[in-house]
Amino acid sequence: MDTRRSTTGYVVMLNNGAIAWKSRRQPTVALSTMESEYMALTDATKELKWIKTLIAELGYSNGKDNDPTDLFSDNQGAIALAKNPVSHSRAKHIDIRHHFVREAIQDRIIWVQYIPTAEMTADSLTKALGREKHQKCTLRMGMS
Repeated sequence: MDTRRSTTGYVVMLNNGAIAWKSRRQPTVALSTMESEYMALTDATKELKWIKTLIAELGYSNGKDNDPTDLFSDNQGAIALAKNPVSHSRAKHIDIRHHFVREAIQDRIIWVQYIPTAEMTADSLTKALGREKHQKCTLRMGMS
């Protein structure tokens, strides 16, 4: 059944291998692609924050603990909304809980960067893909 709900998907990479991933229907209907992508950024941010804490508790450090982790998105609108905490008229309806990503950027936990859709590894978790694109995604995840 078509629920009109988008699918959130993300892949967390460490040393060129996938260590965590998730694909699930979003709990609410997004009113725009930007909102759907912003909701996905929030889920990925929560996972990255948890993994960074776990790695630190295990005693691993890269010497750059204050450097934010790169989080890639292929939606320029979601990136702009995440990086600019000014109220946007087209984003008034977005639930405050999704603005968690803004706080993570300010706290230098993550830094959101644009990546072209053709290079988005998590696409294999969110949509039907052709064989070639699916194989590229699995190779990027270290599943070859």
